[in-house]
Amino acid sequence: MDPQTSPSDEQPLTYRMPVAEDGPDIQDLIDTCHPLDKNSLYCNLLQCTHFADTSIIAERAGKIVGWISGYIPPAAPDTLFIWQVAVAPEARGMGLALRLLNGLLARDGAAELTRLQTTITDDNAASWALFRRLAMQHGATLTHQPHFTRDTHFAGDHATEHMVSITFANGAKRAA
Repeated sequence: MDPQTSPSDEQPLTYRMPVAEDGPDIQDLIDTCHPLDKNSLYCNLLQCTHFADTSIIAERAGKIVGWISGYIPPAAPDTLFIWQVAVAPEARGMGLALRLLNGLLARDGAAELTRLQTTITDDNAASWALFRRLAMQHGATLTHQPHFTRDTHFAGDHATEHMVSITFANGAKRAA
């Protein structure tokens, strides 16, 4: 079996950069991925264009089944910040999110990256497991601390987001 296929569905997965026309399909995917925050369609269009180099799509038979959006913060050009990870229900349990992250880290533009960051709430076990697996796979160090807190930043309406930092000893591209 091809390593990019699921045992339940032999349709191959393809990986690519997003384009503006993907915005509505990404919006639909995110709608199926509770508890992800739903951004506006316009925000998704910006992610597909302004941040295409640091975002990635997985498709099966023309349907988007995986999405990661990210960007390089202007004040930290050695860091890839992962904004959102979404995997369609029918594509879960295949290690797709980890493959998508590794796909981003393998891009030519990742050569200068030494750190990956994201924010995760305490109760998001799937995200904690994903980023711990990524760090372990690359022999990297994972640290975290509260970043946007429930009371100070979210007026009590959202759980605290912990800044998760994965530091690659020899750079992300060389680790991938």
